[in-house]
Amino acid sequence: MRKFAFHELYNPCLQALHALGGSGTNQEIHDKVAQILALTDEEIAEPHKPGISSPTRIAYRLAWVRTWLKRYGLLENTSRGVWTLTQKGLSVSRVDGREVIRAVNEMVRQEKKQSQVLSFSDNGHVEEELVASDEIAAKDVWREELITVLANMPPSEFERLCQRILRESGFTQVEVSGRSGDGGIDGIGVVRIGGFLSFKVLFQCKRWQNAVGSGVVRDFHGAMTGRTEKGLIITTGNYTPAAIREATRDGAPEIDLVDGEQLIDKLKELSLGVSTKQVIVEQVTIDPDFFKNI
Repeated sequence: MRKFAFHELYNPCLQALHALGGSGTNQEIHDKVAQILALTDEEIAEPHKPGISSPTRIAYRLAWVRTWLKRYGLLENTSRGVWTLTQKGLSVSRVDGREVIRAVNEMVRQEKKQSQVLSFSDNGHVEEELVASDEIAAKDVWREELITVLANMPPSEFERLCQRILRESGFTQVEVSGRSGDGGIDGIGVVRIGGFLSFKVLFQCKRWQNAVGSGVVRDFHGAMTGRTEKGLIITTGNYTPAAIREATRDGAPEIDLVDGEQLIDKLKELSLGVSTKQVIVEQVTIDPDFFKNI
């Protein structure tokens, strides 16, 4: 499989946003970049850290690329998961990826005076060193810690956690079946819209470290037939491109897919087992003139 260095992904990311009309969600950018680079299903599904539940390699790298392009002044994230080209970004179609890394490194060095350096490697070859802000480094730490906790939960407890998430998200009559042999259906809930319309949703919980394949989604489609037109699969891992295509296949009930990254974002949003606090950093500035004129 091809390995893309960080500096090789800046222009595909910019090209994707231009093609999307100047803005896009994380998933839209990811899908457009995959199209631009003609990535295979295997390249798209390759995990960042094989053997553990983690983002895919390409998704992880694009997250860093978006952050660095923001620091470089070409992107801004106007709301959760939505990225927009700035005025400068609208006028730029290509950049020198290595120059972006150099410029952002220098910005962070000037801001902090102390730098924490992360080195990324491909096949044993060390790439450009990227200076990580405390915010980004902390983000990776807590996300990895949480996904490890989720991956170690007993299946029945994970199902109850999913039940709680759905209730906190506005579902009613959420029940966990707690039995096997039901076509992979772990529970059922009801979503009410506008106080009048309601529809039933069948859901499945996958406490998996690897990618959920198309066979799982296909079997869930079969179990849903004749019972509801809406399904939901929640996993601690991710989904293969074939699984994503199967979820929206014409003529089959629609299934929404929630991966591990979305799951931990939702836990943070709902403050379920995750608490946040604002940290104020003290910045000290020395005034040499004071000492000269005392």
